[in-house]
Amino acid sequence: MTTPPPANDPAHSRPLSRWRVLGWQVAGLALLLGIWWLVTDVLKLYPTYVFPSPRAVWTEISYGLWGKGPQDGKLLWAIAGSLRRVLTGYGAAVLLGSAVGLLMGLWLPLRVTLGAYLTGLQSVPSIAFVPFAILFFGLNERAVLFVVILEGFIPVALAVSGALLNVPPALRIAGRTLGASGLGLMLRVLLPAALPNVLTGLRTAWSFAWRALVGGELLIAGSSSLGAQLEVGRNTANVALVLATILIIGVIGGLFDALLRVWESRVRRDYGLEVTQ
Repeated sequence: MTTPPPANDPAHSRPLSRWRVLGWQVAGLALLLGIWWLVTDVLKLYPTYVFPSPRAVWTEISYGLWGKGPQDGKLLWAIAGSLRRVLTGYGAAVLLGSAVGLLMGLWLPLRVTLGAYLTGLQSVPSIAFVPFAILFFGLNERAVLFVVILEGFIPVALAVSGALLNVPPALRIAGRTLGASGLGLMLRVLLPAALPNVLTGLRTAWSFAWRALVGGELLIAGSSSLGAQLEVGRNTANVALVLATILIIGVIGGLFDALLRVWESRVRRDYGLEVTQ
């Protein structure tokens, strides 16, 4: 006789609602802000020039985005400049990575050679490519774009190649049975079946490209970039500006990742790979 699963078994529990998850996230954020305020404004464990309070960081954000002050509007222009660079580099990385990944998925010699090289390069931190980019392109925007494209290209190429290889053989056989072959089999059967895994790779590529952008901008600081704002904060010993810029970087990266995650979840639900909550 089969023993029924326990009532508290996580594998058989109902999925959490999105509102409950959002509530936990808001509560966690409020707790972190409360601890931050307690350490800086109440207990005053650190000098303000070492660890500023939430109010000081918010002042830098408001000055930089819409207020009047030393950093009036500079953070807003920095966000615009960084987004322009990362979207350009990410778009190029997706196009190039998709084409190379498609070729690796179709041609075994390319997959066992270039695929192995890309897997090794993926373990190299993006900051390690910056000196080469500077020497090759110079101290300019092309060096930053090179690092962004490289860091986004590798996970896209590997994701597309791996997704094509993970398509169930039954789908290939069914497509050929129905008359699909060559390019038609690829476009009508293999790529649609591989789409959920490809989207996961696109989300990974975004995080790699975003981190590579900020790392490149730190060493190749332009007039309007978030990396340049970090350098301004470091050079002027303005820790509040540094923390404000870090928070903005995290928020932007998280928002784009959330958008890609929503797209990925919708596709996975359409494919029957995810339970609707």
